Amino acid sequence: METPEETTPAEAVDSKPENEPASVKRGPVRMVLGVVKTARPRQWAKNVLVFVAPFTAAQITNGGVLLDALIAFVTFSLVASSVYLINDAVDVEADKAHPTKRNRPIAAGVVPVPVAYAAAVVFFAVGLGLSFLASPQLAIVLGVYEAVQLGYCFGLKHQPVVDLAIVGSGFLMRSIAGGVAAGILLSQWFLLVTAFGSLFMVAGKRYAEIMLFERTGAKIRASLKKYSASYLRFVWATAAAILIMSYSLWAFTLREGAHGSIWPMISMVPFVIAVLRYAVDVDGGTAGEPEEIVLKDRVLQVLGVLWVVTLAVTFYL
Repeated sequence: METPEETTPAEAVDSKPENEPASVKRGPVRMVLGVVKTARPRQWAKNVLVFVAPFTAAQITNGGVLLDALIAFVTFSLVASSVYLINDAVDVEADKAHPTKRNRPIAAGVVPVPVAYAAAVVFFAVGLGLSFLASPQLAIVLGVYEAVQLGYCFGLKHQPVVDLAIVGSGFLMRSIAGGVAAGILLSQWFLLVTAFGSLFMVAGKRYAEIMLFERTGAKIRASLKKYSASYLRFVWATAAAILIMSYSLWAFTLREGAHGSIWPMISMVPFVIAVLRYAVDVDGGTAGEPEEIVLKDRVLQVLGVLWVVTLAVTFYL
């Protein structure tokens, strides 16, 4: 989700032809496809976090637990899509003046704003309704997520620190959703690792954006103008340190529960190296798109696989 950005006179002139009603091709099929595109199905990959709690609780092979986690995945995807629709509807005027965002379905006039709001209501209602198939607690988590994200859309994204906390909380709530859906008690270490891992990535992403601005003068979201590069560096470095410490303490706790198994301790090696490896990209200001780093960095991928394998051995063997 993005904040409105200022428009230069040149961009305002350039955007006029594309924003004229005569140039917009409308139709029910295009509108439906526009709604789907605005729902951002590619972002649903983030919702695999709902499976983390069942996996670390050694319950992912339980059919009932897996079904509840799948319900959490589907419902969180629907609710998150409702937020994307509302966000683009709120930012429609700013997006029309943006060189690339003006091609978004709502800004381009393919999806009327009232239709976007109506679709958002449907997505949220269906997601909330389906969540009761797993657990009423899941419905509560989804309701809180929607409320927090709407607060972000309608103004909190302009508040320094608060915006970082809200964006990071989205990842935390996904992890919590998987736990409450399956009735799994979440440990304090699990929550700390998830929370500070989220903050590490979000602060690293913002740091990359502000570094890009300082190097090239590229436009940045309005909230970033209230940060300095040194402050964001402090935030992501602190989050990374607490993340490593929390995971290490969690590993010690897991060892006690695994009858002295060495595997929880071994899992610390690929985890810590992966965090430090990712920190290299953050420090270089190239972590603006975390998913791109994960997809392209083979070493990071190998470390991730080794980490998952060590955890699988810990919990399932």
